[in-house]
Amino acid sequence: MENNAILKETLGEHAPSYATVKTWVAQFKRGDFYTCVAPRPGRSKTVTTPEIIYQIHELILEDCRISAKSIAEQLAISREWVVSIIHEDLDMRKLSAKWVPKCLNADQKRQRCQSSEKILEFFRCDPNDFLSHAIGDHGRNLIISL
Repeated sequence: MENNAILKETLGEHAPSYATVKTWVAQFKRGDFYTCVAPRPGRSKTVTTPEIIYQIHELILEDCRISAKSIAEQLAISREWVVSIIHEDLDMRKLSAKWVPKCLNADQKRQRCQSSEKILEFFRCDPNDFLSHAIGDHGRNLIISL
């Protein structure tokens, strides 16, 4: 049986590729037995820290219409990093000029359905005076719950 096949049989999906093993063998033959991954040239990925992600999320919660450019300027990081963090780490997207979650969880969906039903109920009661009801005492509670 070929060595690579033995590796795949033994380690399954965690088996290194044939090219990786070939590189290791070449390194060992040269006397390079250093097994840690050597640092690579280029800029390190230090921007995506939990603190930065939290700060970006807080800025979006304060103003869901905030631009990526504005966030980048406030946090002194590139706009590209901001967009990457918003899309990949916060799992949000821009919709009608607002940052919104890509997927709502079951509780959020339920809450939105209940709020929509209350608004529809106000409208059905008096379509001509709907806004005053929505802004009145009952509506104020509804708006707060949204």
